[in-house]
Parts: sequence; structure tokens; C-alpha cells
Amino acid sequence: MTNDDTRQHDQDVAAELKGVPEDMIDTPADDAEAGELAQLREQLETARQDVLYAKAETQNLRRRMEKDIADTRAYAATGFARDILSVSDNLTRALQSIPAELREDEKLKNLIAGIDATGREIDKVFAGHGITRIAAMGLSLDPHQHQAMLEVPSADVAPGTIVQELQAGYMIKDRLLRPAMVAVAKKPD
Repeated sequence: MTNDDTRQHDQDVAAELKGVPEDMIDTPADDAEAGELAQLREQLETARQDVLYAKAETQNLRRRMEKDIADTRAYAATGFARDILSVSDNLTRALQSIPAELREDEKLKNLIAGIDATGREIDKVFAGHGITRIAAMGLSLDPHQHQAMLEVPSADVAPGTIVQELQAGYMIKDRLLRPAMVAVAKKPD
């Protein structure tokens, strides 16, 4: 194309665009405008990333709060349950200390039956709140659930096996409420 052709082409394009608003015409941007546009695009992308990060953080916070609320509901009775365990222990000791001849005495049968019923009711309430007794007798020592209080020499069972439960242990749902205090077998001397 010659200069005359280029001029004619530019005049034809100008005639076609006459009456069209300038903001609708795609004109090549100069270097300053191009740099400014690139900067704005970069800021927009940064803002988008910040919004996505904030949304993710908010969602994580919401999940943590929901878990904390669920844990609070599930384990709210922990302190009270620990206090009631001593009452349950004393009730169990009282029942175990009654000699067999007194259990047969007609005057005491109703009293003993009432104490037994109270013990069963405590166990029922514990179960209703997710409080369960930890198994111990005959099992291997589990330091996450049992606390070894003493070692007993024994040739009958393997070392590390629980041979006596000194105090019952309890879990509340999946958390340890109180470890079982036990006696563990060891090799005889």
C-alpha cells in the first residue's frame, strides 16, 4: 500500500466511525494507558485472591466454631461427672462391704435392694450421658486408659497384664474421664 492508499483507508474508516461515541471505538492505547491497565488488572487479581482467601478463612473459622460448640455440648458434664464418680465409688464400696450373712437378713434386704437400685440408676444415668466404664481385668496395661499403681509377682499371667482393679476408670464419649487404677503382673523374683 502506498501513502495515498493508507490515507484513503484512514479517511474511509473515519467516515464510517463518524457519529459513533469515542468510548466505543477500539483505538490502540498508548504505553501509559497500557501500563495503567495492566496495573489495574493486577490489582483486580490481587483483590480476587484476597476475597477467596477471606472466604476460605471464614469457612474454616465457621467449621472450628461448630466443632467447638459440639465438643462443649458433648463434654459439658465432665467436671460434674468426675465429682459424681466418687459418689458412685463410695456406693460400690458400701455394697461390697456388706457381708453375705447380712444380705440374707430380712431386716436389711430392702435396704440393700435400695442401695443396689441406686447403683444401677447411677450406671443408667452415666450411660445416658456417654460415660462408660473402662475394661481392665485380664487386659494388657494401656497407659492411655490405665494407671499402674503397683506390680504383683505372678507366674499365672504374662507380665504387663492387669490382675487387679483398685479403682474403676471411666471414659466420657471418646475422652478419658478418669484412668483405671490397677495392679499389673510382673515376673516372679
